Amino acid sequence: MRRTYASILAIAAYMLAGSPSFAQGGAVVPDLTQVAEGKGWKVVGRKATSFQAEGRKGVHLDEGAGNGIAWLEDLDFANGTIELDLKGRNVPQASFVGVAFRVVDGQTHDAVYFRPFNFKSPNEVNRSHGVQYVSHPIHTWQKLRTEKPGVFESQVNPVPDPEGWFHARIVVAGSRIRIFVNDASSPSLSVDTLSERKGGRIGLWVGNGSDGWFANVKITPAR
Repeated sequence: MRRTYASILAIAAYMLAGSPSFAQGGAVVPDLTQVAEGKGWKVVGRKATSFQAEGRKGVHLDEGAGNGIAWLEDLDFANGTIELDLKGRNVPQASFVGVAFRVVDGQTHDAVYFRPFNFKSPNEVNRSHGVQYVSHPIHTWQKLRTEKPGVFESQVNPVPDPEGWFHARIVVAGSRIRIFVNDASSPSLSVDTLSERKGGRIGLWVGNGSDGWFANVKITPAR
């Protein structure tokens, strides 16, 4: 009951602020053009630029050293579904795009991200690194791959175009997270989360040296 009440309060606050629009079922649909304007969003480690192309309207985060995040400032998210369209690049070790959640700041957050350059790699091991879950600052990809190889990363199915748009649906339910890509009925990755945080902000995420494009974000808190 407490989590449901908190979700209702968060949505009500957004409605009063007039920042996002709302879909049926209480979903929050943020206006990504406001990221670059700094209205209701906090951008750390990157520069944000609005775009309209390929039938989509959204935001681009540029390349930079370290990770970059743009998070919604006034929505606290505990459980539910995060959906969005993403696009990276087919450039080895230089394209990491995804979503941050349970965000405290630029250093402390959980994230799910994709490595598009591994989607169609001829190397089976590289393909198995297509999608990754991390919990910063402690559980980095390096630590997880060393201590629990093959647990917190996986191949993406169905295989997206590494240079094109793809859709991700991230379901957070308590200590469990599942990641679905495009129209898949089975998750590409299903793991237990490693953070003790029960809620926090939601953000768009890019990794070290990477830029990324984001569109059609929809956030549906669990009832």
